[in-house]
Amino acid sequence: MKKLLTILAITGLLFLGSVQNSYAVTTAVQTEEAATEADDGKTFHQILKQRFIEGGPFFMGIVLIALILGLAVAIERIIYLNMATTNTDKLITSIEDALSSGGVEAAKEVARNTKGPVASIFYQGLDRMDEGIEQAEKAVVSYGGVQMGLLEKNISWLSLFIALAPMLGFMGTVIGMIGAFDAIAAAGDISPAVVAVGIKVALLTTVFGLVVAIILQIFYNYIVSKVDSIVNNMEDASISLVDLLIRHKK
Repeated sequence: MKKLLTILAITGLLFLGSVQNSYAVTTAVQTEEAATEADDGKTFHQILKQRFIEGGPFFMGIVLIALILGLAVAIERIIYLNMATTNTDKLITSIEDALSSGGVEAAKEVARNTKGPVASIFYQGLDRMDEGIEQAEKAVVSYGGVQMGLLEKNISWLSLFIALAPMLGFMGTVIGMIGAFDAIAAAGDISPAVVAVGIKVALLTTVFGLVVAIILQIFYNYIVSKVDSIVNNMEDASISLVDLLIRHKK
């Protein structure tokens, strides 16, 4: 009999617990549906602003600063790299014509009047032409390294913001979960209403951190591919310049 009563008591407690959990889930679903219906009448900008405020001003503000600084670096690099792009075939043809008609000084004038790292490398090589082909080639190689450093300037900061944004989001997640457990300890209950705020903050900071990292990663990959393309053009153009100087010296 005692065993039977024990089993019935445990079954009753399990049934009550399942009913309570079902009610809690239903309440949470209804609350989420009400929030969704409220969001339906808002624009995307208003919803984004609301979610940003709900995520907490401290960590969300830091994530926003990382996005702004990262975009500033990315836009500056994109503008610089687009201005540094040169039609190397046209430049080589112009240098060759200048060497044939006016000599080294005319070729230096063409390189001086042309923008971009390739033209700068050509000018350094032509400027050392009087010292011999070997010195001209060394100048081209050395100044090519300098121009490569200028092309890759500030890219490390962009990768820093890419790594920093999700880490800040995860830190906000941890702090949000700590707040949820503090609310549980204060209320002495594990109802969804008690932990919803902390969990919501945790999820929002994570989402915004990942979104910032994804946006900056797209810009980073574009910038790296652009740098690689310019560097390849620089190397090919440098080889062509050395060949031109050798032919002109003969």
